[in-house]
Amino acid sequence: MSPGRPGRGRLAVHLIKEGVSNPSGDDDVQVSTAAAAGCLILSGTPGAGKTTVARLLAGDLPRSAHVGGDEVSLMVASGAVGPVSEPRAEAERQLLLRAHNICSLANNSAEFGFYPVLDHVVPNRHVLDLMVELLRPRPVLFVTLAPTLQVAAARNAARPRRGQVQGVFAALRQEMSDELASVGWWFDTSALTPEQTATTITTEAPTRAVLWR
Repeated sequence: MSPGRPGRGRLAVHLIKEGVSNPSGDDDVQVSTAAAAGCLILSGTPGAGKTTVARLLAGDLPRSAHVGGDEVSLMVASGAVGPVSEPRAEAERQLLLRAHNICSLANNSAEFGFYPVLDHVVPNRHVLDLMVELLRPRPVLFVTLAPTLQVAAARNAARPRRGQVQGVFAALRQEMSDELASVGWWFDTSALTPEQTATTITTEAPTRAVLWR
């Protein structure tokens, strides 16, 4: 458990009950390979905190895997186009490629008894529906980290230069708001630290973020 974080929340308790246990013996439950415990998708614009929060969440769960969109995107060694870059058609095509790869890794992790925490830019319902169709673990929990555009832009600018996402993502934020604000859990994290965000998700996601059982 990370320093300053409270004890396990509802998400961890849910996983223990469903059979995803700590192999150290802390939880007297056998590891399930039936992917019955489900998975969690974290979305948001660049600078929303997806990767940081996903790592915190995965680190606090009893048996988990972080499947990061940024890391998976690096598999494209030449010709990569970011999610808010040009040309738009190629950016959207590579976003779908990333979604396919992320879901494959999540399915493999779940089948071996690890709860998948995915982070990915999910811009619209089309991409989300594709991911839900590709994912085998159920239930699917879906959280969009939705700090204000100004906060997300400031966080992106504060990253080391090589980690910054280049481009204006106001249109992406608007698309997400139009299509996904009422889907799963639209979570405004503008005033929260990554640790506070992860703690709140751990506590409330099992009731607020259920997308598909």
